[in-house]
Amino acid sequence: MDGPGRTPHDATHGVDLPATQSVDLPSTQSVDTPATHSVDSLATHSVDVAIVGAGPVGLFAAFQCRMLRLSCVLIDALGETGGQCTALYPEKPIYDIPAHAEIEAGALIAALEAQIAPFAVPRLLGRRVTGLSGAAGAFSLRTDRGERIAARTVLIAAGAGAFGPNRPPLDGIDAFEASGAVQYVVRTRAALRGRSVAIAGGGDSAVDWALSLAGVADRIWLIHRRAKFRAAPESVARLDRAVADGRIALVVPYQLHALEGVDGALSGVVVSTLDGAVRTLPADRLLAFFGLSTDLGPIADWGIETGMHGVIPVTPATLQTSLPGVFAIGDVASYPGKLKLILQGFSEAAMAAHAIHGIARPDQVLRFEHSTTHGLPVS
Repeated sequence: MDGPGRTPHDATHGVDLPATQSVDLPSTQSVDTPATHSVDSLATHSVDVAIVGAGPVGLFAAFQCRMLRLSCVLIDALGETGGQCTALYPEKPIYDIPAHAEIEAGALIAALEAQIAPFAVPRLLGRRVTGLSGAAGAFSLRTDRGERIAARTVLIAAGAGAFGPNRPPLDGIDAFEASGAVQYVVRTRAALRGRSVAIAGGGDSAVDWALSLAGVADRIWLIHRRAKFRAAPESVARLDRAVADGRIALVVPYQLHALEGVDGALSGVVVSTLDGAVRTLPADRLLAFFGLSTDLGPIADWGIETGMHGVIPVTPATLQTSLPGVFAIGDVASYPGKLKLILQGFSEAAMAAHAIHGIARPDQVLRFEHSTTHGLPVS
């Protein structure tokens, strides 16, 4: 990291920006994919807003910023946009996005990408922001690839931060993970067609995927250490019907005990009760849903106040953190009455963009207008 979040501005960081400064791409810069404007490498980058996190909320924040004619760049540790929607459940349906009775997570990301496509928003993917220095109006961020981003403001839309699955402590699991026999993410249902699938977990992910795969996989076992599931009531009701119809077999109260197979080819999942009773399920795939291990990573060292479980307290009206000029939206943001919903993150993106305008363009008066009035900005 460069230093504490409030270190004095250093002119050598390249953050003295004229008020009309937009994205500054060197003439020699190559762009990987014109459709998504993914930047391969960039030594310097000057913007009004550096958006850290390119999940659904980060993508919509880019749209809101560009609607206010604020230049921005998207930065994400993953190699593609979409966050958990892309990395963990692209085919999972979402039911509470306005104007969509149902939309798959991957389709939502595609729609958000289409919405910001006219603005050609650059993005630095596969990067972690390792350092933040400067102050409101003149920040400097550094990535793990050595790039520097000069930004008047910073908008954290990092969801739950860096995330990874909680892995079950089973001997020899590495070989089964490497072969794909043990998975923590379902990228496509078709890949599990005709398989014998054991699903472990008691929350929404385990129940939802058991229901979703019941008509795809050859056999489904749902393993949980107790008979009560922590899923949505409607999902539990659907699960009860699927069990009664014989489409899903409940394995309760059991927990994972061991894996059987050779050279990464899974032939059985061994489960046991707390009393020591053991049985083997003839499964060739194991889906383990024990939640995510999340970490704010270097963001935790920026000098920003953080709360329990890695959230960042913000002022509700502006989404500004304890560090002036740094804002947070989406799941990472915390305030009284907060709901961890994508749609609330969308609202926060709009509010934050308007609050940011006063810092990024202090000499310009922002007059609120509906998009139907002014349309898309031409530049």
